[in-house]
Amino acid sequence: MTVPNDYLERVYAGVLGKLIGVFLGRPFENWTYQRIMEQLGTIEYYVHDRLGVPLVVTDDDVAGTFTFLRAFDEHGVKPDLSAAEIGKTWLNNIVENRAILWWGGSGNSSEHTAWLNLKRGIPAPASGSIAVNGQTVAEQIGAQIFIDGWAMVAPGQPALAARLAEQAAKVSHDGEAVYAATLLAAMESEAFVSNDVEHLIEVGLSVIPKDSLIARLIADVRRWHAQLADWRDCRQRIQDHYGYDKFPGNCHVVPNHALIIMSLLYAPDDLQRALMIVNTSGWDTDCNSGNVGCLLGIKLGLDGVNAGPDWRGPIADRMLISSADGGNAITDAVRVAYQIAGFGFRLAGVGMPGAPKNGATFHFSLPGSVQGFEADSGRGSPGALVVENSGGKLALRIKGLVPGQRLSATTPTFSPPNVPQMPVYELMATPLVYSGQWVEASVTAESDTCAPVTVGLCLKAYGSGDTLNVVDGDRQTLSPGQSTLLRWRLPDTGGQPIQQIGFSLETEASHASGTIVVDYLRWDGPPELRLRRPDEAGDFWRLAWVNSVSIFSKNFPAAFRISQSVGEGIIIHGTRQWTDYAVSASVSIHLAQEGGLAVRVQGLRRYYAMLLSRDGYVRLVKVRDDQRTVLAEQSFPWALERPYFLKISVVGPAIECSIDNQPVFSVRDETASYRDGGIGLLINEGALSTSEIRVSGAPS
Repeated sequence: MTVPNDYLERVYAGVLGKLIGVFLGRPFENWTYQRIMEQLGTIEYYVHDRLGVPLVVTDDDVAGTFTFLRAFDEHGVKPDLSAAEIGKTWLNNIVENRAILWWGGSGNSSEHTAWLNLKRGIPAPASGSIAVNGQTVAEQIGAQIFIDGWAMVAPGQPALAARLAEQAAKVSHDGEAVYAATLLAAMESEAFVSNDVEHLIEVGLSVIPKDSLIARLIADVRRWHAQLADWRDCRQRIQDHYGYDKFPGNCHVVPNHALIIMSLLYAPDDLQRALMIVNTSGWDTDCNSGNVGCLLGIKLGLDGVNAGPDWRGPIADRMLISSADGGNAITDAVRVAYQIAGFGFRLAGVGMPGAPKNGATFHFSLPGSVQGFEADSGRGSPGALVVENSGGKLALRIKGLVPGQRLSATTPTFSPPNVPQMPVYELMATPLVYSGQWVEASVTAESDTCAPVTVGLCLKAYGSGDTLNVVDGDRQTLSPGQSTLLRWRLPDTGGQPIQQIGFSLETEASHASGTIVVDYLRWDGPPELRLRRPDEAGDFWRLAWVNSVSIFSKNFPAAFRISQSVGEGIIIHGTRQWTDYAVSASVSIHLAQEGGLAVRVQGLRRYYAMLLSRDGYVRLVKVRDDQRTVLAEQSFPWALERPYFLKISVVGPAIECSIDNQPVFSVRDETASYRDGGIGLLINEGALSTSEIRVSGAPS
């Protein structure tokens, strides 16, 4: 398997196309063509502001597409990845009733139905099959909307892309829905090496049965395209022959697939026109538009994405992925593109190019990327600061800065304040960066800077009433042509999450303009945290935990009081960047089969935990999907309602546990061990509480 020379950039273009398409179509999802024309007219650009909704929001199309690829991380990067393994990734990453899926109910939502099957022990592919769920549920649109990632890991390998997409689709769907998904995956894979849409369609048809309804539909759309010059006439033919009224369920795949093929035929080389056609046509607009955007992003590359209006500026690479892996929730198109390309290089047996700039989180290496950074002119005039990419670096272009004025450019590191305004899909997220970690950035004042500028690191953390408070860090004054390394150990934010991080710009000169260039921004080291209820009122400190329990209460004296009605529940904090650390808390169990502390948590079903069990034992367990291994246990006659000071330290494969400062376990897990991940509070059928949790670097 070979990889195209421009593979990484084309993946980035595909990810951008997906985001542009989804966010363009999201505000009027499920509208008819007639309603769109009456209320919005032809869709030429983003309309979120006209409908009073945010642009960058949580959405199943984005979250599912880029979460389910974690099956490679969890089960190995291999061409024979199975539906059963991808189904396990669903259970590990999907928080019931809260993340990724449309939780519309069994028999209504295909994905919800399949998830319930998985939970009750019906593995994939049976979980999504017609035999188990019936044809109506199995042939809705969901399989098609999640396929783009499986295509992008297999550039120029349509058979492989189709196989991976088929396995992923069968977790939740069957029949024509699977054919639609595999066909699109094959087309997107081939788009890395061919610019001919008719050829791409032929490649897609080669991986599905010739007598399938999807194949017959495509033949009809191609014939109508040849006969009808106006896409609107073709759309009417689709409505007449394949409209929603012809198929059961709330969002059948067939009508929407027809609109995707139509838009590609009428605008094979024009992203804006193709998105206009597929969105103006109505029905499941964000899904259809996301698939079209991804395919044409791959096919046309960044030049195609950049043609026409400024699609990229309002998004600024930002994306939200709601899942149990909260540290991957606040992310951007660059980081996701590198992850996808990494899988692709490994599948091809080719070494992935080294991580840019020594693994910095923000490196701006891909053309035009800003990785979420946006300008804030404060009280100054709009446009006083422009943020853009310049030669693989972030350029902060100052248009006019005077004494007493402060400009800033920041990027999100946690959930934005407008999360409550996001409809339908809840955001499960934990912050990216934490108190105690070291932040470092390389900055330069370009020679066009006409006066000294003071450049500083800064953050915004939630405070009273969930407003954002600015905290300043290392600051240095740069003369034109001067470079420096800013380095700052993040302070204790009082239990509040850090929502943004970036740069402040000030001057003492009468007037300053020019360019400050950021080469990279990174952070590292273990956090030093006292997680507790902040003195200021607000909710975001609680929302900084992935919540997979029945009740995470705010009505008890203890800051953290969780209750699980049936089975196991967990709340999770931290990121996969956490490796070696110690966590401790004084924990009271009020009722439970078992409960305690978890470390190196990598989802709902992958972690280590020290648990007090009802049978009078304390156990150190390792959970991996549906397997639970007891690494150590001993008798420990504990009592309900009494606090116990639990501490776990992890350094490499070594795990040390103590209760009330007395050692209980010292083990090494050398077999398929977890080497990173956040912390958790875990409870099984009962309630648990603690007022404070501490996280710090573990002694070596």
